[in-house]
Amino acid sequence: MYKTNIAFSAAALAIAQAFPTVAMAQADGPVAAVVITGARTGTEHASVAGFSDAPLLQTPASVGVITSEQMRTLNIRSTTDASRYDASIGDAYNAVGYAEQFSIRGFKLDNARSYRKDGLAISGDTQIPLENKESIEVLKGLAGLQAGVAAPGGIVNYVTKRPTNETLRSVLFEVSERGTVLGTVDLGGRLADRRFGYRVNVAGERLRSYIEGADGHRNFISGAFDWQITPDALLQIDADYQKKSQVSAPGFQLIGGVALPHVAADTMLNNQPWSYPVETETSNIGIRFQYRFNPDWQAIVSANRHDFKRDDYTAFPLYCGDVAGFCTNGDYDVYDYRSLGEKKKPLAAQALLQGRFATGALRHELTLGLSYFQNKESWGDYLYDPVGTSNIWHPVVLPAAGGSSGPVSERRVDRESSAFVQDIVGLSDTVKLHAGARYTKVRRSQVDAALPTNAGFWLPNVALVYSPLDNVSGYVSYAQGLEHGGIAPIKARNHDLALDPGKSKQVELGIKAQVRGISLAAALFQIEKGLEYLDPASGYYVRNGEARHRGLEMSAQGKATRDLTVGASLAALHTEQQGTGQSYDGKRVTNVPALRSTVFAEYALPQVAGLKVNGDWQFVGRKAFDADNAVMVPKYHVVNLGASYATKVGGMPLVLRAQVRNALNRFYWRDVTPDLGGYLFPGAERTYRVSAQLDF
Repeated sequence: MYKTNIAFSAAALAIAQAFPTVAMAQADGPVAAVVITGARTGTEHASVAGFSDAPLLQTPASVGVITSEQMRTLNIRSTTDASRYDASIGDAYNAVGYAEQFSIRGFKLDNARSYRKDGLAISGDTQIPLENKESIEVLKGLAGLQAGVAAPGGIVNYVTKRPTNETLRSVLFEVSERGTVLGTVDLGGRLADRRFGYRVNVAGERLRSYIEGADGHRNFISGAFDWQITPDALLQIDADYQKKSQVSAPGFQLIGGVALPHVAADTMLNNQPWSYPVETETSNIGIRFQYRFNPDWQAIVSANRHDFKRDDYTAFPLYCGDVAGFCTNGDYDVYDYRSLGEKKKPLAAQALLQGRFATGALRHELTLGLSYFQNKESWGDYLYDPVGTSNIWHPVVLPAAGGSSGPVSERRVDRESSAFVQDIVGLSDTVKLHAGARYTKVRRSQVDAALPTNAGFWLPNVALVYSPLDNVSGYVSYAQGLEHGGIAPIKARNHDLALDPGKSKQVELGIKAQVRGISLAAALFQIEKGLEYLDPASGYYVRNGEARHRGLEMSAQGKATRDLTVGASLAALHTEQQGTGQSYDGKRVTNVPALRSTVFAEYALPQVAGLKVNGDWQFVGRKAFDADNAVMVPKYHVVNLGASYATKVGGMPLVLRAQVRNALNRFYWRDVTPDLGGYLFPGAERTYRVSAQLDF
């Protein structure tokens, strides 16, 4: 699929420029009687915490949902944009031009298993396109029952847009940052007999990042199709393809290994004449068949094949001689890094049998399931040669290295087979017991590893939900999770090798309510997992000791009045390293603030029909840069302001939007990661975004 003609991007841009553009219509549910487990138009339902679309009020887990309506209102174009509105999500080596990478509850997500499309694992090694996504669902905390192998922080599920019942024609044109131009087309509807539906999304983007020189382009196309074979049988097929090319922007290291650097937010270190864009291609092919036997029982079979390919070229800054950071005068060593032809091919499949029945006075909602996951990773020996010294304030042109990366071959294969069961038992009108377990067989083989991994794990999950009122519920839960071991970084003596799988456990207590149009939620939790780090004594990447995260999450979202929409999210985390046998014991985990919060409000001015103003404020507390907490990165505030105006042109709905991000133009370090030697990434300076959307 990588030999493509991407002329569709020019067509998308041309169409978007020809029409002033739109508010995309929301996906209506498919026709007929089959109950679809897709996204709703509101945030009151999600499927990420279980095996079917369920009311969040009755779900014993902390779940966040960003809907397509919110994506439009908040000018969300990427998962990075969306993450700002959930205080539990943070950056984790989220470099501009590379892959969007995140943490939840202070734990970095696994790029191979923590990102999902319609519940099935895909690679998170690039910017996941949102043009064909109806919503983003975030399960915070352990997902052993729901997902098998996944990072303990949680999972991010992207729900695909489905065909609309009514004809949809929508275009968008947007300009942002230093001249980024985005054009999109969204088409949907049904054929004359109403049994066949379609949804097509196309996007073309010229990338001009706020970082000088981090330029490129992106092209995307997708199609989703429904066939209502009978009133009880539904077949869904979807496919998408994206090609992205952008120069990546590396982070900064400490000055002299001890002090934060003083730089402009738009400073680019990957600025050699031989620096090339990171070229990434991804594609998905998904299929889902749902059959209803009777009103109480149904079967669902689904599968998705994801393909990922990347060519990575970077003038990479790392250390300054023997200094674990940049030199005091701003010098740093430059490496010519090239890794060409890297490939990942995740294949995921799942079969479910779901039904409702009663045993005496007890009511059951039963799910039985089987799943399979396979991921084949190929890469060649990368080129990583020093070429000289440059300076963060006075760049130096250096020659490229003379070598090349090695031939690509299959280096790592993961296979995971699972059987699982969940029973939601209605013990009374107000109490439900959620009991489930997954047995997962994990097999991993990798080149240069002493022995392949071949082990089985039981992952229990139990929760009790109490609903004294129709609009109030509380829950307590216990879960175990499983994750693949981390991959040793480039400076480790065991670099590129993955550690063995490790288990984690979580206890959570939560309460949820719906009060006068406002959804309220709060959760207390504790998560424990093995601590992984680069051991300075041995030079090996190891798992030793334990990371314990205790936290409080609170959120509110909804209509405060007819004209005022509000949202708020808060995450307070106490993180601690234990049992390392070193000076790390009792210290905070790196890149995790003790407090993070965000507040959003949108107000419709009654004096001017169609005019709305909005703003949001984000606060992030200080974070530890290193494992021994010798360097702390300051807290920061960011304020964003926006407005929208809805009207009609020639009888067609038109929405104009404008936004100022980082309106106060504050400098801040948004991402502080220990990865690859420890890096800091600055947040964007003040930027602007204007767009127009048209339905026709």
